[in-house]
Amino acid sequence: MTDMGNHNFSQSAKSGEKQPAPQGQAPAHQAEQPVAAPAAIPAQKQTEAVAPTNPAPDKEPANSSECSKLPMGVVLEVAGSGSQIAIDVERLNECMEDEDPSVAKAGQVGSQIKIRVGDSWLLASVRNQRKDHRANGGILADIDFLGEGVEEKLTGRLRGFRRGVTRYPVPGGMVYPATTHDLRQVYASDGRPNIQIGTVYPTKDIRAGLYIDAMLGKHFALLGSTGTGKSTSAALILHRICQAAPEGHVVMVDPHGEYSAAFRQTGMVLDVSNLQMPYWLMNFEEHCEVLLTSDGNDRQTDADILAKCLLRSRQKSRLAEHLGKITVDSPIPYLLSDLSNAIQDEMGKLDKATSSAPYMRIKTKLDELKADPRYQFLFSGMLVSDTMAEFIAKVFRMPGDGKPISIIDVSGVPSDITSTVVAVLSRLVFDFAIWGREEKTRPVLLVCEEAHRYIPNEKNADGSSVGRILSRIAKEGRKYGISLGLITQRPSDLAEGVLSQCGTIISMRLNNDRDQAFVKAAMPEGARGFLDSIAALRNRECIICGEGVAIPIRVSFDNLEENKRPASEDPSFVKLWSSSGGEEETVDRVVMRWRSQG
Repeated sequence: MTDMGNHNFSQSAKSGEKQPAPQGQAPAHQAEQPVAAPAAIPAQKQTEAVAPTNPAPDKEPANSSECSKLPMGVVLEVAGSGSQIAIDVERLNECMEDEDPSVAKAGQVGSQIKIRVGDSWLLASVRNQRKDHRANGGILADIDFLGEGVEEKLTGRLRGFRRGVTRYPVPGGMVYPATTHDLRQVYASDGRPNIQIGTVYPTKDIRAGLYIDAMLGKHFALLGSTGTGKSTSAALILHRICQAAPEGHVVMVDPHGEYSAAFRQTGMVLDVSNLQMPYWLMNFEEHCEVLLTSDGNDRQTDADILAKCLLRSRQKSRLAEHLGKITVDSPIPYLLSDLSNAIQDEMGKLDKATSSAPYMRIKTKLDELKADPRYQFLFSGMLVSDTMAEFIAKVFRMPGDGKPISIIDVSGVPSDITSTVVAVLSRLVFDFAIWGREEKTRPVLLVCEEAHRYIPNEKNADGSSVGRILSRIAKEGRKYGISLGLITQRPSDLAEGVLSQCGTIISMRLNNDRDQAFVKAAMPEGARGFLDSIAALRNRECIICGEGVAIPIRVSFDNLEENKRPASEDPSFVKLWSSSGGEEETVDRVVMRWRSQG
């Protein structure tokens, strides 16, 4: 065995010399029993050993080697959140031949190892490796502590895993490979409600679960570069949540129309054809975004005029008469003609403080919106009746009637008011939660795809109301029973502090260095080393850190049924460009839809 930097590491693991077994470990004569090398196992049985069909939860594979019972390294330094260890190269190579995939990966970057501390095991994740340049040196590695569990006296295995560290190792402590049985104990559910979304890497049969209450209670973020399977993974998680909570209340903002196909059977799909969002639900700030076209000093002048006219229009409602005092933000129905007439009346006054230009700007914009068919889902004269309760019940799925999720497809919304529509929906979620505090709590999950478009950082901010309301939900929403789910391919473009408000981060492969650094900075110290591998993840693999899991884990997502997948697959250029026919009819239909804007 190599010297590993002149540390007093036992050489008897390689030689046949007997040594006393540590407390709780199998006797030495058992460790010396000959074990069949993996190469000697017939191909069929070897496959069964690596990926058992139904492994017993309390047993390791029957033909598992003794490799896991022998130390593979030694602790060199200890710090509060991690440590430095030395790994013997020969022992590392021996472990690579083991049939247990967890033992075979032990010691490598991203794998788990365990350290004996008294009668307990301390579990840690390997962050990096480098060669020890001293004479006969081995491999030096930095590790991050994950948690600890009790050592079974007879078998030496880990059980009763708990997150966090109460007893630290000392330099000279022995390092052992973590087995699949150990990891099964670590990832076993503690009884809290959870959903299973995939398989824990590098095992073949340990299911990866997310604790629903912990994940939703403190928000979550799903991150990943384009083409990594982010949309399909988001659909998988939402399907699992809806299956676990069939009477839930989930609102998803879908900017590209991808998720309609995924939830057509299990959710309510709302787009410009059936959304019917009343214009009077907008508050004053949102009215300004839609109706005001000026900037600078002129915008403030226009805003003052609009505030006076909008309040007068709301006060004409019969509902306002019963309520008494109302404000310009009160969601009181009013007639668009009343607003137009109020602007006309103010413009005709001789004592007005300015010229007629501001009044004309507002009135012209209002007339344009009323006449444009693209805005009929919002500015239709048919939406004047008081349908606020019905609209909220429809969007929030109250009751759900077996369809707990509503997909708000805003792909058909004109781009100049898309952010305003999202702002109204988000604010309704927040205001409903605030004014419903006296009622029985009905938590709502708001999921925002392409979140960087709506909550941009200071560099890309445009001062829109949607960024402010979503940032407020991220900071205060959990107090009122609102959960926020952010899905984005550019986490570095999100507003500062928003990602750090997400208690659970599900990170798929990120190719951009700035995005990787941004995600690592938002995670707790102990999990940052685990995120070093996000650039090397395969498609539909992820790293999950935070409140929704016991410890950071690498997960391979389950396959999703074809009818539950979003319409986000990349086209096959070769296949589509290898056949022809029907192009002229296709162009005619597209042009017709283009012209009718429908």
